[in-house]
Amino acid sequence: MRTPPADIASDAELVARLVEAQHPDLAGPLTQVGNGWDNAVYRLGDEYCVRLPRRRVAVELVLNEQRWLPRLARRLNVPVPEPVRVGEPSDGYPWPWTITRWHAGRTAADVPPVGRDDLAPGLAEFMARLHVPAPSDAPRNPVRGVPLADRGPAVAERLASGLLPHSDELHGLWERLVAAPPWTGPTLWLHGDPHPANLLLRYDPENGRAGLAAVLDFGDLTGGDPATDLAAAWMVFGPAGRAAFRDRLDRLAAVDRQTWDRARGWALNIGSAIAVHSHDNPEMAAIGRHALEQVLLEP
Repeated sequence: MRTPPADIASDAELVARLVEAQHPDLAGPLTQVGNGWDNAVYRLGDEYCVRLPRRRVAVELVLNEQRWLPRLARRLNVPVPEPVRVGEPSDGYPWPWTITRWHAGRTAADVPPVGRDDLAPGLAEFMARLHVPAPSDAPRNPVRGVPLADRGPAVAERLASGLLPHSDELHGLWERLVAAPPWTGPTLWLHGDPHPANLLLRYDPENGRAGLAAVLDFGDLTGGDPATDLAAAWMVFGPAGRAAFRDRLDRLAAVDRQTWDRARGWALNIGSAIAVHSHDNPEMAAIGRHALEQVLLEP
């Protein structure tokens, strides 16, 4: 299966017209740097970034980011793509769009898993700060933050597709993990998509270590079970980084065993979704494979 086609394709010429018409003081050279499932991303000059939905289903996600990220950013330990300017629908493009600051660095997906271990403390702190009670009007997401059992039919379909290796082992693991007691705590804020392509690293040559520079793409922002985000333990890290991440979060947030079991189930769920839908995207396909390998690695 492949990345969903764009409902509306964009190019640098279109984006330049939008910026010039609505925010002419920020106009500058444009370079496309991303074209994901939901959004196209352009670097604007040296300081800014333009993000536009490429599918109609992503429009509400952009509006959620525009509304909530300025409020959440104040409590987080790393930068997030809060809006600098908001773009309005126009004759040339019918949906809202956003200008954010450009954050320099490379994504965690660009380095091997062993090179991500240094991210563990910073990512754990980010999640501990983010995972606070969400208001009643927080965005609702049908595929993130919900009871893990709600994802059962979709996981079963992927495991039966013939597209995933070790499907019998994954099925047996899923049956055990989905039986974990559900979350009964308050609805907490969630990033919703905790894979390594959404984590930006900054390398420090003085100590030879990589730190967390920013967390990207809050399109799946929602409230619910924190286990959804804790899936990062298997999606981002290998065994050493995962142990450090879990240890730090256990100290910061006292995560219980049942939540870690659900988190492993969420890694299986998200990893399998990425794996079967990324045949035309080698980076994302590798993320899906890694997640599935890691969930099987532990007893």
